[in-house]
Amino acid sequence: MSEGDAPLILTAELPPDLHRRYTDLRTQYFPPERNYLEAHVTLFHAIPSPCEDELRRYLARLAGEVPPIEGQVEGLMSLGGGTAIKLSSPQLLELRDEIAEHFRGMLTQQDQHRPRLHVTIQNKVTSKEAKALQAQLSGLIEPSGFAFPGLALHAYRGGPWEFLRRFAFRGN
Repeated sequence: MSEGDAPLILTAELPPDLHRRYTDLRTQYFPPERNYLEAHVTLFHAIPSPCEDELRRYLARLAGEVPPIEGQVEGLMSLGGGTAIKLSSPQLLELRDEIAEHFRGMLTQQDQHRPRLHVTIQNKVTSKEAKALQAQLSGLIEPSGFAFPGLALHAYRGGPWEFLRRFAFRGN
């Protein structure tokens, strides 16, 4: 993959306390040979790299107009062969829809659909291992509110993501 071919990944940032807590859970439960990312909430998996300049301008404008977005920790979520923290945020999904509409016709099949908001803390394990972790963590992930402070743009180069830019929500 050449320098300019890296697909772009857009994530919603977690507040520092949740980011730290969920990154710690990833470190503890994600298979170590595959765990080279911190906790994140993926909104888009592979925006084409030729969209980068337009995407940066668009996100900078949007973030300047949007205040921090309310979110809710719902609890645990099964991924079949993994475990995640289930999140909800109608406002974040509406913002994501706006971004998707702006880039309509340029998105991959996967990115044309709304994601289920979550933070993966374990993946690519057996169903038995996933169920065991869910039983172990049951009751430890309590529903609670928080605010997404912004968005983060990354480039995917086949391994750890390359951080490109943060877009803090600054609206009133």
